Amino acid sequence: MVRGKIQLKRIENATSRQVTFSKRRNGLLKKAYELSVLCEAEVAAIVFSQKGRLYEFSSSDIQMIIERYHNRTKGGQLNNIAEEQYIQQLRSETAIMEKKIGLLDVSQRQLFGYGLSFCNSEELQEMENQLVRSLQRIRERKARILMDHIKHLKEKERLILEENARISGKALLSPLPPEDYKNGLLVL
Repeated sequence: MVRGKIQLKRIENATSRQVTFSKRRNGLLKKAYELSVLCEAEVAAIVFSQKGRLYEFSSSDIQMIIERYHNRTKGGQLNNIAEEQYIQQLRSETAIMEKKIGLLDVSQRQLFGYGLSFCNSEELQEMENQLVRSLQRIRERKARILMDHIKHLKEKERLILEENARISGKALLSPLPPEDYKNGLLVL
């Protein structure tokens, strides 16, 4: 036998309504229990009958779950306000950054020699001074790198010369037997 689709509306017969309430209440509490066991969820179900009787299920302390619910819903409203403020702050920071990026882009284009027709002589002189200072810093950095590289190579040369002298000293101290020479050449 196939169950028909039940039309959701108030059951007029009081006895049938009470029987349906009892069965569905038990089914609801059973489903809450299954959800808590299968998914390790904290579940609380509270049902009041038409006559005011309380039926409840809780997977843990119901007071703690209710307090957690209250904190979450109150905090949710506060979170929405804080979230809106945060979004507004991010929007204003984004606008500021966009302006800075625009100014930097114009400045970079000018330093490459584009868009100079709108600059007056003082601005052009300032850009020239800035380029001269930048070029000087670049040359100083390049000179430091080259000096460090030269120092490194001199240290490497010194170590190679020491190793060469050590090997030459060993060769002079220990004469080789005649069989190591072949036609007057040293065979290694």
